[in-house]
Amino acid sequence: MRKLMTAVFLVLMISGVAAAKESQLEKASNVLNEIMRTPDKAIPQDLFEKAVCVGTFIVGGTFGRGVLVCRKHGDGPWGAPSMFTLGQGSVGFQIGGEATDVVFIVMNSAGARKLVEDQVKLGGDVSVAAGPVGRTAEGATDAELHAEILSYSRSRGLFAGVSLSGAVFKQDHDANRELYGRRLTARQILIEAEVPPPAEAAALDESLARYSPRGGHAFASLQ
Repeated sequence: MRKLMTAVFLVLMISGVAAAKESQLEKASNVLNEIMRTPDKAIPQDLFEKAVCVGTFIVGGTFGRGVLVCRKHGDGPWGAPSMFTLGQGSVGFQIGGEATDVVFIVMNSAGARKLVEDQVKLGGDVSVAAGPVGRTAEGATDAELHAEILSYSRSRGLFAGVSLSGAVFKQDHDANRELYGRRLTARQILIEAEVPPPAEAAALDESLARYSPRGGHAFASLQ
């Protein structure tokens, strides 16, 4: 009986872990869909088409978990997701007490190269700016257009650009190992495209392909 109970417990625990990971990926897809359904307040399409990577996070206070997906080789179809955490690196980073959806787009290979390091500080190691919203980026400032990352948030139904300056962006090695069944670095997943998107990421992949089926820029040498 004890062996049976142990076996049942292990099965439930493994199932719970798989469900949690799937839920996180599905949540990323839902956040992206909700943001893009309102064109006048969405990420401008011309910026989305230039992006090489897209990140989606759920943040509460000073910590969040989420996922980053890049176009294969920077300008191909959307690839496999890599899991990350977004946390407090200084007292300057504070989203708010309630859960907030955070989406950001990576505009060039330099930004992508920095994000696949073990951890980076946004606004320090990599430039980040609150992104413009609307159908086009015509009203964007030079600072926005030259940032490596443009970031957005949605809280209580309101969507706008948000500064993530001060936040620490860090690889979630445990979550990636649980998702892929082996240890993979963010570089292997996002830049070198060593693995295909898992079945759990199908909804997110479909959402990204729907809103930006092609675009980006070929990754420069990241050696």
